[in-house]
Amino acid sequence: MRIATSQYQSTMNQSLQINQERITHLTQQLASNKRILVPSDDPVDSVRLARLAREEATVQQYRDNIASIKIRMNKTEGTLQNMTDELIPGRDLLVWASDGSNAPEDLQSMVSPLESLRDSLLYSANSIDQEGNYNFSGTLTKTAPIAYDPAAALGSRYSYVGNINSQNVVVGNGITQPGNQNLQGIEKLLNHLELAIAGLKAPGASASDPALRSVLSNALDGFDDALDLVSSKVATLGGAQNIMKTLDANHANISLSNKIAITDISALDVGEAATSLNGYSTALQATYKAYSRIGTLSLFSVL
Repeated sequence: MRIATSQYQSTMNQSLQINQERITHLTQQLASNKRILVPSDDPVDSVRLARLAREEATVQQYRDNIASIKIRMNKTEGTLQNMTDELIPGRDLLVWASDGSNAPEDLQSMVSPLESLRDSLLYSANSIDQEGNYNFSGTLTKTAPIAYDPAAALGSRYSYVGNINSQNVVVGNGITQPGNQNLQGIEKLLNHLELAIAGLKAPGASASDPALRSVLSNALDGFDDALDLVSSKVATLGGAQNIMKTLDANHANISLSNKIAITDISALDVGEAATSLNGYSTALQATYKAYSRIGTLSLFSVL
């Protein structure tokens, strides 16, 4: 049987091309240590890998959200705890001021620390984060939560101008966590404090004066309400951080499981790949030698 030269060359070229493509593919697999380079390598496992990669990306986003919100919650909790630490001695000072045995000079000496406390509470309530957003304005993060109007009547100059809406951050499948806080109610204490300061400043102020005693009593109630407000938020934040820690640990376990599954599915059997590569290399060399040898033959070579 005779084979046309063109047919022979086409067959040899096709064989060389197939062997070369397989060698190139195996080399890429060995270099990346991945069994599946393109979906056609294994359509079923490619779909599984795509699903696992999608789930892993979602889990990683949850963990990133948790890390971000934990930083914010930790800083917020610290600010609120500092406010609590300031409120307690401030309340004690007002209890002392309510003692009828204090002389006017004693009462006036309490003005300066109460003014410092008022200014410190206002500063903390209007504190901002590293991005310039207010911590306690609800969702109005570009608005200072506590506004001061010097033209208003004494005792009503401070007002809360934020809102109490929540910025819910997705931290799990169907799970959200508020990422912001508000301090609605702290303005009442600031107004009570301003009235108490003005009363203590008055010449001849006496804790026995019913009007001043009423002002101090209202201020004490304001301290109690503010302590309840701030302390409850500290407790809530502490509990939320524990939940976030547990949730992040669960996500970490899921992520580890996904990564193991991805490795198991896509990992290359190096021994098998190396054996196949050696076989195709040998076949390619043999094809070249045969092509070279046959290319030198003619009909006269067998006569």
